[in-house]
Formats: sequence, structure tokens, C-alpha cells
Amino acid sequence: MDDANKQNINLRLTFIDRVGIAADVAALMSAGGINLTFFEMDVKGGRATIFLTADGPAGTDWALHIDRLRNVPGLEDVALVQSLPYEEREKRLQFTLDSISDGILGIDNKGVVVIINQVAEKILGCHGCQVIGKKVSELNLLAPRLDNCLSDEPFTNVKKTLVTPDGRFQFLATGKPIKNSDGRTVGAVEIMKDMREIKALSSAVVHPDQFSFGDMIGNSSALSEAISVAQKVALTDSIITICGESGTGKELFANAIHSESGRRGPFLPINCAAMPESLLESELFGYEKGAFSGAQGSGKPGLFEVAENGTIFLDEITELPLGLQAKMLRVLQEKKVRRLGGLLEIAVTARVITATNRNLSHMVENKLFREDLYYRISVFPVYIPPLRNRKEDIPVLVEHFLFVLNSRLEKHRQALSPEAMNKLVKYSWPGNIRELKNTIERASVLCDSPLIGADDVLCGEQVGKVMQNSEGRSDFELGDNTLPEEVKNLEKKYIHEALRQSKSIRQAAKRLGLTHTALLNRIKKYGLGNNRE
Repeated sequence: MDDANKQNINLRLTFIDRVGIAADVAALMSAGGINLTFFEMDVKGGRATIFLTADGPAGTDWALHIDRLRNVPGLEDVALVQSLPYEEREKRLQFTLDSISDGILGIDNKGVVVIINQVAEKILGCHGCQVIGKKVSELNLLAPRLDNCLSDEPFTNVKKTLVTPDGRFQFLATGKPIKNSDGRTVGAVEIMKDMREIKALSSAVVHPDQFSFGDMIGNSSALSEAISVAQKVALTDSIITICGESGTGKELFANAIHSESGRRGPFLPINCAAMPESLLESELFGYEKGAFSGAQGSGKPGLFEVAENGTIFLDEITELPLGLQAKMLRVLQEKKVRRLGGLLEIAVTARVITATNRNLSHMVENKLFREDLYYRISVFPVYIPPLRNRKEDIPVLVEHFLFVLNSRLEKHRQALSPEAMNKLVKYSWPGNIRELKNTIERASVLCDSPLIGADDVLCGEQVGKVMQNSEGRSDFELGDNTLPEEVKNLEKKYIHEALRQSKSIRQAAKRLGLTHTALLNRIKKYGLGNNRE
């Protein structure tokens, strides 16, 4: 009986549970010339629910067959249904798979494709209806293929490149076998991670463009209090001055305040101590055509203009020369700016956040900072605690820095030993979070083990002592090479020695704290030909 001459219905039957229900239903339908193509039974609380799909010839009197079913002992209800439980489960599963940003491809124990989501379809340049039911060996997949996993040969983060009608795709593929409760392999699944998405996520973590209070790392009461004050003030237009020692993260705090404020303009930071007075003035206020020699022919707007409806962050405002402080005071009071060489005043809408690591009141007393400007910018001071006053935050900061470093350097996950962590907690951290970050980076790079010990953590004067011999002289003399060249040569020698002492590239990668793929890339980069896997 071909499909054109068939009719089918979906039924739900409810019985008082007893032995032989399924056999009675199947026998009755078979006697009437009806074929059961799907049958599912669920027993709960003394009730048995049967879902079935029945096929019959065109013109079948389904009402007659349903009436016959009513004669089966124990039947309480029979109803037509639009979809069966397995169909609903499949739809929910497919919807979930299509909502995932990774490509998913699944096969059964014979290597036949049974699952594919929309991302995998895009990567492979196909549609699900074209591949479901096909052998995975027939698809345009690079080695290693997913059917290798059926022989217990999984693979992890293998880089693949496919060219399809929709474009060129680079992705990391991970394949794993699926085992049942008896440990028998019943299928396999491949997860495909788009390289572009991985790079975007990595960039967002390692080089965030914008910072929010939710990104603040730490749970100490000192930090929580500073965040609470900053969040309240962020919603106003008042000038904020962030006070804190060098390395405490004043610019990140300012960025978070800008994010919390909801302003649509840009966040523009400028370090007042990093520019000469003449250049600083032109950067802040802009200039007109011909204002000074070397000026652009069309003039240039200053940061106060560029930061329209945004935030301008003046870091180290105490470094402003007294003459420029007077001009800054007028801009803050009148909310207008006049370009160098210009006649007209231009209204500005940028919010101003300032920061300093110095004692402003003492500078005012010593005539190093204008008193009127001091009172103008000190409406809402926010004090960021030094790291020595929030030492309970050190473990979570270390974990974050190690995660970022290991991702960037393609190293295996590292952690600090209890002794190393205790050493960090006891240190006073004059350089605050910046010094902690540098310390962790130094330890992560120099330590080849997944566990960083106390001797790998160099704090304060220890760094200088390690670089000197007992007579206080340098252990080496500078050659003609630059630092990047020396680092490159050292890395090449180190990898070469690891390969020589290891039985395989995988073993060498483990000793070096690198992934297999990362080591292969470096071998290719340095021309260290080696065929061992």
C-alpha cells in the first residue's frame, strides 16, 4: 500500500491498568486490517495511557474502528490527537538545539545522521532534510569524522575549514561518543564552535570596550560601599571625583559610572599628566583654522565637543597647570567651550568625571591646585579602597586574571597553591590591582605547571633580586636583539628541548602547559618540523 492510498490517525487511549492491554489493542486493530506504525504506553497511578498512529487504506471508516476499541476491557477514554508525545519531544529538542550558538551534529550507532541544528546546517552548507538519514561518511566533513567516535576515538577542539556555497567557515570541532547505561556506544555527537564567535568572546573578555559595575570583581564590604555610592551618583549629571591610589582601577570605575548613567555618547578618557600643556589644551578645547603653526587647515573639535551627550574622564586632574585650571573652571561652570583661536562659545553636554591619586585638600593648602576648582569638582567624591583593605577579594581577582591569561596564551587552566595564595594575601600591594595583575601574569608565563607555587610568585623587591646575582650585578648583558626577538628565540629553544625530551607532541604540549593545537601552531611558526603525534 503506497503512501497515496493510505490514511492515518493519531489516538490517545486511557485504560485501567492491567496485563495484556497492548496485545488486545494490537490484535483488534490488526483484525480490522489496520497497521500500527507507532505505539507508546505510559503507566502512572493505576492508569495506562496509550498513544498510537494507525494506518489504513484510503476511505477507512475510522469511526467504526474507534467503536471497536471501546469494547476492549478497561478502556475509559479514546480521543483523536494532533501530535504524539515523541513528536512534541522532538520539536522541543530541535527548538533547543536551534537556539544554541554552536553547531550540533548527531549520529546513531550505524553512523547515520539523526540530529542536526541550524548552525551546523549553515557551517556544512546543507539543509537538515538533505542529511538526516544519510551516512556521516557521505557528508563534506574533514577528518577526523564523527563516526570515528563510534570506535572510541573522540577528538577535542580540532580546527577545521570548510568552503560552502554560503562562504568559508572556520570552526573548532569536538566529537564525543554517546553511551547507554551499560556503557555501550549508541551514537556520537559533534559540537562545532565558530572561530569568529570564539574570537569575539575572547576579545570581549580580554579587551572589554565598556565596563559596568556588574564586571567589578570582589565581594568585600569596602568595594561594595564604593560601588553603592557610585551607582547612586551615576544617575545624576553632577561632577564626580574618583579618589584612590595608583592601580586601584579609577578609569574602570569611571567607565562603569558612564555605563550606569545611560548616556548615549562616548566615554572619552584623557590622562592630564601624559601631555604637555599646549597639546592638552588643544585636545580638550579644540582649535580653529590657523590657531597655531601645524594646526589642521579646517580646525579640530576638542574632546568636550566630541563627547557630546557622553562622558569625558580627566584622569590625574591635579597635573593640570594652574593656567589651564582656570579655563577648566569656566567650562565646568558655564558648560561652554571656546576653541583656541576662536571667538564663539560652543555649548557642551558632556558629563565630567575627574580622578586623582593625590590629596586634593593638601594641594589647595600648598597653592598647587585652585581652591575654586577644588570645590567645583568635589561635589560627589568616590573613594576606591586600596587592595590592602580588601584582601578577601584577592582570590577571585587571581582566578579572573588566570582565566584571561590562560585563554590568551592558549595554556591549560592554572591555579595557585595554598602557599602561593597565602603569600599574595600577606603582601601589602603598594601597586594595588595593577601590581597584582602583573604578578599573576609573570607567574603564569614562567610557571610550566598547572599548579603555581609560592616560589613562582614574585612580589615587590623579589622581582629585582631574582634578576641580580649575589654581588648585585646583572646576570646577563644586553645584546643587539630587541626584547621581542629574545623572547621569540627563548620560546623556540624551549619548545625544541621539550620536543626532544618527549615521546610525542601531545606529551610535549602537556609539559609546556599548551594545547596540542597551540603547540602545532608554534612548531609551524618556528619551523620545528616534527611528525610525532
